[in-house]
Amino acid sequence: MAFSSRRGGNWAQSILPSSNPKSKQPRKSKRRTLVKDFIFSNFFIIGLIISLLFFLIVLLRFGVPKPITTHFRTRTSRFRKPKKLSLNGSSTIFGGFASVDLTTKGLYDKIEFLDVDGGAWKQGWSVSYRGDEWDNEKLKVFVVPHSHNDPGWKLTVEEYYDRQSRHILDTIVETLSKDPRRKFIWEEMSYLERWWRDTTDVMKETFINLVEKWAANSHYYAIIEQIAEGNMWLNDTIGFVPRNNWAIDPFGYSSTMAYLLRRMGFDNMLIQRTHYELKKELAWHKNLEYVWRQSWDAEETTDIFVHMMPFYSYDIPHTCGPEPAICCQFDFARMQGFVYEQCPWGQYPVETTQENVQERALKLLDQYKKKSTLYRTNTLLVPLGDDFRYINVEEAEAQFRNYQMLFDYINSNPSLNTEAKFGTLEDYFTVVRDEAERINYSSPGVVGSGLVEGFPSLSGDFFTYADRQQDYWSGYYVSRPFFKAVDRVLEQTLRATEMMVALTLGCCRRAHCEKFAMAFSYKLTAARRNLALFQHHDGVTGTAKDHVVMDYGTRMHTSLQDLQIFMSKGIEALLGIRYDKLDQSPSQYEPAIVRSKYDAQPVHKVISIRDGTYQSVVFYNPLEQTREEVVMVVVDRPDITVVDSNMTCVQSQISPELRYHNSKIFTGKHRVYWKVLVPAMGLETYYISNGFVGCEKAEPAKLKLFSKASSVTCPSPYSCGKIEGDVAEIENQHQKLTFNVRYGLLQKITLKNSSPSIVNEEVGLYASSGGAYLFKPSGEAQPIIEGDGLLLISEGPLLQEVFSYPKTAWDKSPISHSTRIYNSEDAVQGFVVEKEYHVELIDRHFNDRELIVRYKTDVDSKKVFYSDLNGFQMSRRETYDKIPLQGNYYPMPSLAFIQASNGRRFSVHSRQSLGVASLQNGWLEIMLDRRLVRDDGRGLGQGVMDNRVMNVVFHLTVESNISTTSNSVSSSYPLNPSLLSHRVGSHLNYPLHAFISKKSQELSVKPPPRSFSPLATPLPCDLHIVNFKVPKPLKFLQQPHESSRFVLILHRRHYDSSYCRKGRSSQCTRLANDPVNLFSMFKDITASKVKATSLNLLHEDPEIIGFTEQFADVAQEGHVSISPMEIQAYRLELRPQ
Repeated sequence: MAFSSRRGGNWAQSILPSSNPKSKQPRKSKRRTLVKDFIFSNFFIIGLIISLLFFLIVLLRFGVPKPITTHFRTRTSRFRKPKKLSLNGSSTIFGGFASVDLTTKGLYDKIEFLDVDGGAWKQGWSVSYRGDEWDNEKLKVFVVPHSHNDPGWKLTVEEYYDRQSRHILDTIVETLSKDPRRKFIWEEMSYLERWWRDTTDVMKETFINLVEKWAANSHYYAIIEQIAEGNMWLNDTIGFVPRNNWAIDPFGYSSTMAYLLRRMGFDNMLIQRTHYELKKELAWHKNLEYVWRQSWDAEETTDIFVHMMPFYSYDIPHTCGPEPAICCQFDFARMQGFVYEQCPWGQYPVETTQENVQERALKLLDQYKKKSTLYRTNTLLVPLGDDFRYINVEEAEAQFRNYQMLFDYINSNPSLNTEAKFGTLEDYFTVVRDEAERINYSSPGVVGSGLVEGFPSLSGDFFTYADRQQDYWSGYYVSRPFFKAVDRVLEQTLRATEMMVALTLGCCRRAHCEKFAMAFSYKLTAARRNLALFQHHDGVTGTAKDHVVMDYGTRMHTSLQDLQIFMSKGIEALLGIRYDKLDQSPSQYEPAIVRSKYDAQPVHKVISIRDGTYQSVVFYNPLEQTREEVVMVVVDRPDITVVDSNMTCVQSQISPELRYHNSKIFTGKHRVYWKVLVPAMGLETYYISNGFVGCEKAEPAKLKLFSKASSVTCPSPYSCGKIEGDVAEIENQHQKLTFNVRYGLLQKITLKNSSPSIVNEEVGLYASSGGAYLFKPSGEAQPIIEGDGLLLISEGPLLQEVFSYPKTAWDKSPISHSTRIYNSEDAVQGFVVEKEYHVELIDRHFNDRELIVRYKTDVDSKKVFYSDLNGFQMSRRETYDKIPLQGNYYPMPSLAFIQASNGRRFSVHSRQSLGVASLQNGWLEIMLDRRLVRDDGRGLGQGVMDNRVMNVVFHLTVESNISTTSNSVSSSYPLNPSLLSHRVGSHLNYPLHAFISKKSQELSVKPPPRSFSPLATPLPCDLHIVNFKVPKPLKFLQQPHESSRFVLILHRRHYDSSYCRKGRSSQCTRLANDPVNLFSMFKDITASKVKATSLNLLHEDPEIIGFTEQFADVAQEGHVSISPMEIQAYRLELRPQ
């Protein structure tokens, strides 16, 4: 073994005695010489003995030392076998929290948010360099040409494609073919898929040959579907599997996206829109590149490498370096003769020539070097593009030609210590990782990551985004809330349909069933893509032009109708009613809730029942546990009876159907309520009849009314009374609600055997000068409810409801609302308070107003609260005085809660994405709608004035812990929902689907019992089926039966065990502590050929997605063991037994 000369020469020779035979020593030193010889000849043995003795002495004195964490991990450390995680004990610790160098909470605590003017780099500082930074390791610059193509923003996706995107793709294919040094990245699969259908075979072949030069506020279900659909298309069409994520335009970033990408086999991410103060702080410490780790991940299996762009925007003036006035001079598409605006700094780009190339190259290189000092390595990424760039060959040639000339000059001068060239994300990340492996960039004490050494690790999310001054992008959390709700409806309907398609093909192998499912494949694929399209950052955000929103809405509405038609027919096949001609003949059923057009409120179909007849109602349960729930349909007569599929009597209640009006609140129709029991992922049939002998008729609710403004006639057959006193109460087996009668607002929630919880409900309006993106309030929200409105209480054996049409300063109130509790001893529904707000922010009186509901509780939360990220995980939020009100608003896709140190918790579950804040101790406020007249200067060019009438539904819960918990206020880690909370969210976001028979039957015709129960037993309560589907329905019959044609995606939810009691009802009998056997999961269906796969279904190597080999081995045996928080996907084959 050779020894390094850096150690001071060949030290082994220097300590050995001379072997020269001529050397002689005096006799008197012979004994000394023998001792020396002995010591030198046994040097290593003596050293080992001394070291061992010293080690034993230290061990006896100080005990066994704790492990030392080092940042010098092996390359394979990210694939270490995860520890077995226990759910016993502490509420939030199941495998330990992630050990990281940085958290976004820590950064927010540290930053002062002073917005100091930095000069040329306005949001930074005057960047400089010594000049010798690249002497030992030259600067490697990758210029990445790109074109950001929004699939809908100012134009619809079709308009953009016809006018711009298809021309850009044509241009790039032609331009790259001219010079092998040219590179380009493309990000939008929707345009690429459409172009692929339209282009010629020659262009396709050219594209495939060039593919190495290319790179490729939602709920997590929709994110998985969107990315998987695009990734599979890329792989199937051109054989390309992306490993790098390019996300330059989302308005803030969720750590959920980092997790999902890692579990899809992605290695790297690039992000841009984060708070400018946070960018400055990270840049100052050279932390703009880091390893993103999930907050619960103690094993580093979720690590993904991230490059954060440092400057204001992704356009060319803000990407080459810190001085935009100089960078703009190198945007050659702004030269005279092109369509783009000239540089606003007064200095313009000019053509590069032999005469000016030196001066131009050195000016550009100066920017590159300044930008390089913000990062740890000497590898630099420089994006080169903007929105809808490279639209024609002339523009593309101007960029490629001029830059190549600049590169040639830089590369031909060794004294510059720089190599510059065009590249892709893959090129950049490969080189930066290689450099980090060769050179130690780690700082002392850094935790880092075994994934990429030399970089800090970080956990947390990047909300709320601010791009300058006090302009926080929290407005888009709520813009166009009607379509945010439609998005969630399409999502849960698509998921239910996917399951029904899979069950139809798995249970029924008749040719008619396969033909029926295959005939629907095109519409199923279209629904997936329409949902995916709306996940775009100008779609679900509500930040597009009015006619583009209309286009999104129409696409979603069309897909909703298609999916409901399939489900209406699918229940016939699964219930065994009929199999033939399902794809051709009309269905015998129709959905109970329908929409007349894309922007209309959903309405209940009115069931008309003649004397002596019955009508069938079939319920589909898309959840993985048996479901007990009070349901409702609308009928045209009150004298009805409900029976189950065995013709057994079922207790029922009727209440008058209400309309949102200050006096004419009764429609003349009736709502019938009864309790159903529907098997997991199954179907159950009930019958509504008139004249059924032996069963009691539906019991009418008792009504009580308060109204000073107008008289209300009591409808038949109900008894009506007056509300007496200042407060009113309703209660069920678990809780009592107290209301202020004059204002019609909720005051208290009192759990049985517990003291009251104050939850003073308040409705208010902000005056605002924001727009689609920005929330810019002018002061605090002002309450709008005045005394003496209309209040109606409806009480029956199954449901208690308080309806309030409040008095406000306007003739037509912008809000009215209902509060409901259900009588259910043991079901989830009995523990929640259902709030339904009817919002009509559609009058000019509400211009530049933003509507909120606020719950002012007695929970001592210290202005700390928790909101979810994409329905997948919670994030800890803290209201900062150093940040303006709008910066303390956060996204709330489905849940927010506050908690006191004594364990009292107040939660709000939402069935659509909104915005939430906690501006005072114990407060939780949610924005419901916003109406803004003006544009907010972020490019849209309009306000948000196309408000729709809509209903917003919340489920409120109050919980007290049953065991000790850590102090939530002092802990910097996010808390988790309770098991009950998870179940509440599932029931709200994945409701039962009801279908009504189109024709009534005579009572003399007795139908056979009709139900469908596909699971052998319900899944554990903390195990959620994200999706169960056939990923390639168009190719199902062409695929061999030996292949695994079905996919099951499972998510094990992590819950706060200190609140577990109410989650463990009779329908919740087990948890996922023990493995689930997929081979025996289904009843009457044989599962086989189980293979673990990535979430985008493209990788079967577990190490690629951060798991161990055991992950795949266990899956092949059919036993699935999932750690809390993890989402895992499996391919499998199904056939009827």
